[in-house]
Amino acid sequence: MPLAYSIAEGITLGVLSYVIINMIAGKFKKLTVGMYILAILFILKYIFI
Repeated sequence: MPLAYSIAEGITLGVLSYVIINMIAGKFKKLTVGMYILAILFILKYIFI
């Protein structure tokens, strides 16, 4: 069962889950600054929209 039928939502959730899983696993150096910025922007998008 799909969560949403939007490609943009899928990319957003994929980036967020990638960052969260790598942070939980302790692989902070694997993530680039751009990934952190994208994750923060996507979290803010979900909070304020």
